[in-house]
Amino acid sequence: MIAVDTNVLVRFIVADHPEQFDRAVALIRDHQIFIGLTVFLETEWVLRSAYGATREEIASAFSGVAGLPNVSVEAPEVLREAIAGYREGMDFADALHLVAAREAGATAFSTFDKELLKRSEAIGSPVRLMGI
Repeated sequence: MIAVDTNVLVRFIVADHPEQFDRAVALIRDHQIFIGLTVFLETEWVLRSAYGATREEIASAFSGVAGLPNVSVEAPEVLREAIAGYREGMDFADALHLVAAREAGATAFSTFDKELLKRSEAIGSPVRLMGI
């Protein structure tokens, strides 16, 4: 199994550099691939800030990559639920934090972020959020 970095995933999704895109496609096509949650987190930021990708474009790309038969994702259920929350308007990083905390058994999630408090319902998270 080969783990990929953010730049490989970005090239695979965006296809803006033909040689690197071809190499990324060959790697992902020909090997068992592992993608960590932090790679998805960083890729979301790159796609949104550097490429102007929309929320739906990013969510669809992530779902597509995670669904490839030879791709293993760290905590696939966490990623799936975070993508769902992202589609509903949550910040992707916040969605990952909330879902991962819930999956780890956290019963509360403390934050000063009022937007996170408002948007947390998008993932139906039973994690109780509290402003400190």
